[in-house]
Amino acid sequence: MAAIVNHQSERTTATALCCVAVAAALAAADAAVVRLLAGEVHAFVIGFFRSLFGLATIVPLIVARPRVLKSGYRLQHVTRAALKLAALVCFFMAFAAAPLADAMAIMFTTPIFLMLGAWLWLGEKLTPGLVFALVAGFAGALIIIDPAGHGGMAPALLLALAGAGLQALVQLMLKRMSDLDSTETLVVWNLIVTVPLAAVPAAFYWATPDLREFALLALQGVMGAANMALMTKAFSIADASEIAPMDFLRLPFVAVMAWILFGEVAGLSTWLGAAIIFAATMVVVGGGRLRRRVAED
Repeated sequence: MAAIVNHQSERTTATALCCVAVAAALAAADAAVVRLLAGEVHAFVIGFFRSLFGLATIVPLIVARPRVLKSGYRLQHVTRAALKLAALVCFFMAFAAAPLADAMAIMFTTPIFLMLGAWLWLGEKLTPGLVFALVAGFAGALIIIDPAGHGGMAPALLLALAGAGLQALVQLMLKRMSDLDSTETLVVWNLIVTVPLAAVPAAFYWATPDLREFALLALQGVMGAANMALMTKAFSIADASEIAPMDFLRLPFVAVMAWILFGEVAGLSTWLGAAIIFAATMVVVGGGRLRRRVAED
């Protein structure tokens, strides 16, 4: 019986890892699409079309399974959608103005912010190791941002850092909301609520996309919906400590795309800062796993 349980657990973890790997590739492609649209379509308009096309992608699911709309939450969906939209706009602005690999590396501070949020709002205890991880994580981000070296691009990288903080808030809400709502329900309601929320700021920066821009926006919407579904599924079936390392595939993926499409080559500071953030993240997720084991024992 124990062998069967272990085998099932291994299969579940493998499924989660595959979900995260595919999501990482989609996230890298998403960043490249935003750069291709830079200067042509405003970030708020990109956010609107991303949610609109994402919603269109899952309409068949809603029609086939209307019960997916049943949720244990109301206001929380609106709050989560607003935070997610704000995070996306921050990321889009960073992708448009800063080197893609740098902006993507900064995004990996999300688990560091998540730890900080768990301490501030959930009352989780900060151990000396986690405090060190917190300091090291932000030090890694500072190495990448390098205000003196990047000059005019530093503000864009700070937007990526703000987006990471907002994304951490979203994940804190997601972990709590997954107790009552399924993966499909969380994805569906996020897109349903985001469309009208995104339409308001998009109206102030509206410019009708041409055929090329429209195609890229449609592609991004589909990739965004798939990414959200894959990550939500992964976090619902596996521990963050098991899948977090795979999420770092986004950096080499986006570095390759940035080199091929835009001739950008990630510098030493990018890889050094990302390595420090990665190490700090592993301390965070590893510490959480250790605390759970101690509690179970």
